[in-house]
Amino acid sequence: MGRITVRRAVIRVTAGREPTRRIDTLAAEEPLEIRIAGTPLAVTMRTPGHDVELAAGFLVSEGVIAKADEFYSAIHCGGPGTGGEINDYNVLDVALAPGVRPPTPTVTRNFYTTSSCGICGKASIDAVRTVSRFEVREDPVVVSAEQVASFPERLRAEQSVFDKTGGLHAAALFDAATGELLVLREDVGRHNAVDKVVGWALLQRRLPLRGVVLQVSGRASFELVQKAVTAGIPVLSAVSAPSSLAAELADEAGLTLLGFVRGDRLNIYSQPHRVRQEVRT
Repeated sequence: MGRITVRRAVIRVTAGREPTRRIDTLAAEEPLEIRIAGTPLAVTMRTPGHDVELAAGFLVSEGVIAKADEFYSAIHCGGPGTGGEINDYNVLDVALAPGVRPPTPTVTRNFYTTSSCGICGKASIDAVRTVSRFEVREDPVVVSAEQVASFPERLRAEQSVFDKTGGLHAAALFDAATGELLVLREDVGRHNAVDKVVGWALLQRRLPLRGVVLQVSGRASFELVQKAVTAGIPVLSAVSAPSSLAAELADEAGLTLLGFVRGDRLNIYSQPHRVRQEVRT
């Protein structure tokens, strides 16, 4: 697994028994600094791997880019300071295509994000209502409740790093018509996992993501709804609860938001017309 996981000695304690020493596998968490043409833009705590997708997805969610042609290249470089720094692969310098305006961070946004909460540092809710270039409200996609209910189990079955560590979130894109798993990414951060699948879609020239379901392994936060909308995703499904603000934004944007998708049950929080419900008699 390389830098994705780290081995560490631990002491296993079981009630009524002698403690034992063993080697445990942990999910790696390291900072990634994203730069645009050499200028620092953001630092996020992430699980190393698919960094270019992560950066691309982040720029989509910030409204900077929306097409593959706008993302020119990306390269890992040395750390802070001069070019003499050792390359630890924790700095990614992105070049945007000619004519694409670079982001201009303001005091309303703190671009340091943690692996648990990418929305931390937003000065206000208004500051994160990024205007999407894509309209999801008119997407005619319809998905069966039975099919959506199967996505969390399929997501979990593909989480190879989670099997080793028990400490990673996952996000995946499913084709709503066929149920095909298009892509899956894992990360210590929920928002990073989503950025990685959105970045994959951008680089594969699949934006906007019409006719797909974004399945996430945890709860549905406001920011995950925002990321789905900016990528043109019409349906977001979460195994846990959404926040009130997530449901409000989903309804406002025309996105179908599903929560507590477990077993044969799910809750629909917005735009229920996209979920086909088959009643058995």
